[in-house]
Formats: sequence, structure tokens, C-alpha cells
Amino acid sequence: MAVPDPAQVAAIIPVFEEQGAIGPTLRRLPRAVAAYAIVVDGGSRDGTVAEARDAGGIVILENRRGYGRACASGVDEARRLGASIVLFLDGDGSDEVERAAAIVGPVLRDEADFVLAWRSAPGREAGSMGRHQVFAGWSIGLVCRLLTGTRYRDMSAFRAIRIEVLDRLGMTEMTYGWNLEMQLRAAHAGLRIREIELPYRCRLAGASKVAGNWRGTLRTSLRLAAVLSRAGRAVLADRRPGRAAVR
Repeated sequence: MAVPDPAQVAAIIPVFEEQGAIGPTLRRLPRAVAAYAIVVDGGSRDGTVAEARDAGGIVILENRRGYGRACASGVDEARRLGASIVLFLDGDGSDEVERAAAIVGPVLRDEADFVLAWRSAPGREAGSMGRHQVFAGWSIGLVCRLLTGTRYRDMSAFRAIRIEVLDRLGMTEMTYGWNLEMQLRAAHAGLRIREIELPYRCRLAGASKVAGNWRGTLRTSLRLAAVLSRAGRAVLADRRPGRAAVR
């Protein structure tokens, strides 16, 4: 699927020690879809930075830790470059970046305000997601529905949104709760939301910093629970019904 005006789109890829994966990920990213590939490194000590530069990435060194902070830094760089749409994705090779047009296209054509991949769709690669990850996406979707009336099927990092729309959401979460906060705020704001079936792949190298071990899983679960609590209170404090619809 061809996407017009790739200069409008900047891909933002937060990374931390993704040597062996970030290079192939960047090479698979269609530049006819995203003219800019911004890699935000959170202090890698391996060859991630050199590999990203060799593959044509625009590397931003973010010394402040936090996934959300890396995303925010990437958005600032995208804005500086003149992009109007940001495409977030992981740097481990698990997202189907070759099909980035499926995520970006509806935003470019003004058919949706916020588009994200449905990783746990039938057809995902064996071993790419643990049962706890699939359950987490399902349960968070249920909580989102209770809070906002909008039901998500997943919490994928592979997502696209216009910068001006993202600015209006007023994001505050600077850790791994960034994605969840965005989904809650998008639903409560009544954005036109679409989930695209793009089954997940196994990571190309290394281990997940979020769900690769029980410590990471527990830490992330606690963080997401805190985000749900904070954002949930904010949503409940504003009783206006949302208009969001996930298709």
C-alpha cells in the first residue's frame, strides 16, 4: 500500500541495548511511508547506537531513563524535522514494519485519529507473546471499556497519531505506562480509534526488558496498575461520555 507524502511521517523507535535487531528493523521500514527514522537510545552499552546510525537512523541520545521520556524526545525531534504524524514502533524486530502503511494510512487519509496494531491477532508467530501478555492486553482493554466505554484488544507499541492530536492529549507518563495512558486519554477524548490486525513476530535478538523475566514483568505490571489508577481517577472525575470507537 503506497502512502503519499512520506515527509509528513516520522517513525520513533525507543531502544535500549537492541544490537542485532535495530539494524534489520530500520532496513525493513519503508521510507516511502516514513521519511524519518528517529532512534531514541536510553543509554545502551552495546553496539545499538552504531548499528542504528549505520542503518540510516537519526539517533537521539536520551540520558533520562524512561520509555515515555524516549517517546516524548522522539516527538520533539519529529516536530523539529517538520513531520506532522508520528509512527511509534519497537526496535526489536517484532513489529511488522513492512506494513507500516496499514498503520499510518488511515491517519494520513483522515479516516482515523489514532491507529494501533493488534498484536495478539490470530496468526502471530509462535513464542512471540507470552500468555500473560495476551491476558494483560485483554484485561486492560476491559478496564478501558469500563472507564471510557471504549474496548481495546491490545496495547501494542506499533501506533500512529498526528502530533497536534497527541499534544492535545496532555501526556504525563514518562515510563512504560506511556502507551496505556495514550490509549486511555485517546478514548476519553473521543478520538476515532482503529486497531489493525498485524500479528506479532518473535524479537530478532536479545531479551525483552519489559516481559523477558519475572522481575521485568512484575515491575511493568505495577507501573501499569499505577497508571490505570491515576488515569482512571481522572476519567471518573470527568463524567462527560467519550465518543471513541475502536474498529
